[in-house]
Amino acid sequence: MVSAEKSGASSPKRIAMIAPYVRGASHSTAPRHLSGLFLILANYHGSYRLFDDPRWYACETRGVTTPPSPIVAAFDLDGTLSKGGSVFKWLCCLCGPRATYFAAVGLARPLFVGALRSGSWADHAKERLFRRLLTGRDVEEVMTLSRTFAIRFFEEHGRPRVIERMNWHLQQGHDVVIVSASPQLYVDVVAEIFGVAGGLGTRLAVDARGQLTGSYLDKNCRGTEKLRRFTEWTQARHPGVEPIVYAYGNSRGDRRLLRAATYAFDAGRLGPVGSLRRFARLPRGESGPTATAGE
Repeated sequence: MVSAEKSGASSPKRIAMIAPYVRGASHSTAPRHLSGLFLILANYHGSYRLFDDPRWYACETRGVTTPPSPIVAAFDLDGTLSKGGSVFKWLCCLCGPRATYFAAVGLARPLFVGALRSGSWADHAKERLFRRLLTGRDVEEVMTLSRTFAIRFFEEHGRPRVIERMNWHLQQGHDVVIVSASPQLYVDVVAEIFGVAGGLGTRLAVDARGQLTGSYLDKNCRGTEKLRRFTEWTQARHPGVEPIVYAYGNSRGDRRLLRAATYAFDAGRLGPVGSLRRFARLPRGESGPTATAGE
């Protein structure tokens, strides 16, 4: 008997030709002249071709890589990035110290009550001060003066440790946004100077001539409004995605924003007696944020 190997019966070409017929036959119905070895080879080759069909790969389960969540870092401005408030000094730059102090003295009582009670009292007192000083001011002129003021102010009153933290986020490719109750046009200038993704502040009304009316366009950007504006900004920038949020603040007006953050830090200078003492303190001497959950 001639073996299947010598006869060439086990060649892939011949096996491919007859494999469909052999697979359907049992040992009893297979042609008797086929050796047992040949039958095994033919069945093996047919099965291999069956599973090598490209259609099988369509059902293959492969690993799915989930893109990482975007990271957003929100920084308050006055008292966080700077040592104390900047709005009164900004008004002095725009309107002159004399006019600014006279306006503040005339509103001493509502400003004092607003400072004590915060909330809507503070919002209304600040708006009254803006009306006295900013009504009729040209927006473009205000922007130009604000840029000059902001550069000088942060050179003298910036907080290096917090600014270093902000720069770390920028180096990591995170979205950084400044969220403040200061006027939007001033916050825009500060955001431009630091090279961050955005700035959110209290929007002031502008008339048809491009002049400020001194009134708020909507609400003062603090507390609930600060969180609403920040949420609106992140949803527009990352639609349908839940970002990881780092938040840095120093006062009661930042509390809601910090509560909503993934990681929240008290960057104020009052420490254990400050209004955000229940949040993690901003660590010292570290290049990156310590992942400590908020309140």
